[in-house]
Amino acid sequence: MNPKTIIDKYYKEGTKLYDIYWSHVTDVTNKAISIAQKHPELAIDVHFLEEAALLHDIGIFMTRAPHIACHGQYPYICHGYLGREILTNEGYPRHGLVCERHTGTGISLDTIIQRKLPIPHRDMLPVSMEEQIICFADKFYSKSSLNKEKPLKKIRQSLSRHGWHQVEKFDYWCELFL
Repeated sequence: MNPKTIIDKYYKEGTKLYDIYWSHVTDVTNKAISIAQKHPELAIDVHFLEEAALLHDIGIFMTRAPHIACHGQYPYICHGYLGREILTNEGYPRHGLVCERHTGTGISLDTIIQRKLPIPHRDMLPVSMEEQIICFADKFYSKSSLNKEKPLKKIRQSLSRHGWHQVEKFDYWCELFL
């Protein structure tokens, strides 16, 4: 599987959206691979990690986020499950799970219901070590401030707006991955 082939199917090279997408997923992929290399004891499938990290945001083009050149019809929070649908249809359901499970530190069914989020009612929490690493690495890079790694304090502040459990999960990953 060549992730670039799938990306090129949905994103036109040379556009602002493509440039934002490619910059972001490249930074996330590099951080994820770096974590895997630093922790051989975790026995990470690095090949899968790289592919899935490059594809984790494949669904953003379907969402409405004009500040990052996304002019789709869905709210941005939908990009994870939409990405899962795209990659499942492309024949990569395992990669699709990474898309669905990378938002915040994952989204529980309870949170989806309590906050009336416009996404399917199921747990969307990272399970595999590869899913957790990509979810973690993703927190360090914003699509609106490219190529700049966010400091831990800023990530924690951002996550705290969605519940203290998000910060606790992030802190656990800091201990595990950094």
